[in-house]
Amino acid sequence: MDQVLEELKAGILHFQNEIYPPNAEKYKKAVSEPQQPSTLIVTCADSRIDPELITQSGPGEIFVTRNIGNLVPAYGEMLGGVSAVIEYAVSALKVKHVAICGHSDCGAMKALLDPGSLESLGSVKNWMRNAEAAMNVTDSLAPANESPLDRLKRLTEENVLLQLQHLRTHPSVAGAIARKELTLSGWVYDIGAGQVRIAENGEREFHPVRQESHNG
Repeated sequence: MDQVLEELKAGILHFQNEIYPPNAEKYKKAVSEPQQPSTLIVTCADSRIDPELITQSGPGEIFVTRNIGNLVPAYGEMLGGVSAVIEYAVSALKVKHVAICGHSDCGAMKALLDPGSLESLGSVKNWMRNAEAAMNVTDSLAPANESPLDRLKRLTEENVLLQLQHLRTHPSVAGAIARKELTLSGWVYDIGAGQVRIAENGEREFHPVRQESHNG
């Protein structure tokens, strides 16, 4: 018996028996209408990240793409799945906002700090080229006697900011921003604390989402 598959089946049964019934009308409505998500979230493939849970979003409310390091290749660099998702979300689905969400304890950011760890992972090493500039910025702005934990935190933030720059090079994004149809933000999710910090309106500082700021 495949124990892992059996555990997945148990989860499916729990969804079918406990989660779906009280929300059946919501799911039926979602499948009977074209999807109209308000937001595209680009986040990490890390198994500890759950964008729908963090944002308390339901079926059809957010469009999500995930990859190692929550990276967005600059337009023309590595045209592929991420670029296609961005173009489809912005041009076809007409999302109003795009958020790039990094997170604490990110393995991809740790790999940037220790390039030798990727020697046996050729595809990952190639993919991480899309974050190299964030490492350069982190090094250039490093304060004296910075702790490894603080350096990882700063690199995580710089990477999110870099990917926002890459995002703006995509024609669909640039056009939508020019028409004032799209806004962008950068997020860092602290897994252990359950806290999200956001840099918005082109700023470099990440601020915690708080009740008072939300109400304002």
